[in-house]
Amino acid sequence: MNIAFFMRPKQETTYISQDFTVRQALEKMHNSRFTAVPVLDKDGRYVGTISEGDLLWFIVRGEGGEPHTMAIESLEDFKITDMYPLNTNNPPCLISSTIEDLILRALETNFVPIVDDRDMYIGIVTRRAIIKHFYDKSIAPLPETN
Repeated sequence: MNIAFFMRPKQETTYISQDFTVRQALEKMHNSRFTAVPVLDKDGRYVGTISEGDLLWFIVRGEGGEPHTMAIESLEDFKITDMYPLNTNNPPCLISSTIEDLILRALETNFVPIVDDRDMYIGIVTRRAIIKHFYDKSIAPLPETN
């Protein structure tokens, strides 16, 4: 089975650029209501995943990692690149990966970033899409939810 069957294409996903400010990232995540999103470089390559917790700890600890609290206004002074290293616990799957590899990755996270052979981000596969597919095949279709 081809993992593209499960994939939500890039244009239908929420992601942020590593050039975003911390404030822009917070606003995008707030508006999308996602707790974690992929981070892309200026060329569209996947570089990691950022979560609300990553942003919170950056605000609490600051650029150098020392405990203090930042003013909201100062969040416009810091880019996502100032938060390195980003969370790399969510490695991408190649579009040519096996369904078994995809399922193993989805066991650990709510979504799996998908990249092509050039490491360009092309979309995500959600754990929900995988579970729904196998549930529908084995029992009865799940009712549609938003």
